[in-house]
Amino acid sequence: MTVGCVAGDEETYEVFKELLDPVIEARHGGYKPQDKHKTDLKSENLKGGDDLDPNYVLSSRVRTGRSIRGFCLPPHCSRGERRAVEKLSVEALDSLSGDLKGKYYALKNMTEAEQQQLIDDHFLFDKPVSPLLLASGMARDWPDARGIWHNNNKTFLVWVNEEDHLRVISMQKGGNMREVFSRFCTGLTKIETLFKERGHAFMWNEHLGYILTCPSNLGTGLRAGVHVKLPNMSKHAKFEEVLKKLRLQKRGTGKDSHN
Repeated sequence: MTVGCVAGDEETYEVFKELLDPVIEARHGGYKPQDKHKTDLKSENLKGGDDLDPNYVLSSRVRTGRSIRGFCLPPHCSRGERRAVEKLSVEALDSLSGDLKGKYYALKNMTEAEQQQLIDDHFLFDKPVSPLLLASGMARDWPDARGIWHNNNKTFLVWVNEEDHLRVISMQKGGNMREVFSRFCTGLTKIETLFKERGHAFMWNEHLGYILTCPSNLGTGLRAGVHVKLPNMSKHAKFEEVLKKLRLQKRGTGKDSHN
């Protein structure tokens, strides 16, 4: 189900709840206006996930978004707010150490070689071309104050000022989803602490959980995916039907590979 509306700031979900509550309920399987959302970022509570067959699972990833309280969201923020979000994010991310130590690449300062490398690594987000993103104002002043931060191992990355203030992604080759999720939880918790130390909390409340631009991503906002090699299955006439029954989406990176 595609959601055709976005929030301009944290208060939007309260001010326009007559419009947004029914959308949230429809998109999140009957989630009611009085329901409370629980987020569990303790990776030890994950059951399984370390036994996906590497012969078929080429890579695993988990991602979410986070919004910084006190700033408007990307559809509505001013150029100054967007730059302030970038400055704050780069300062916080530069404080990460150990396995999470990394570097920020501002979209507008990237060399052709850097850009190509990030595209090859499947890291780089493109200029928004979707009518939904364009109509809701997310491409204003592009590429000003947008960028990508990633750790030196290229297993943990953060998009800054794309559809959300922050998009946090943990990924690696192979099928060890447990490792990916563990790094995701650790990194996310550290980032939240770094922002709080600088006097900025993430947008969150008991009912909606973490607040993001699109109602489809509210809550924990967690999406997990694997890149799977299915050369024969994907050629089968009933492939689309099987995906539909399993509520899966096909996102290929080549003619024989699907996610």
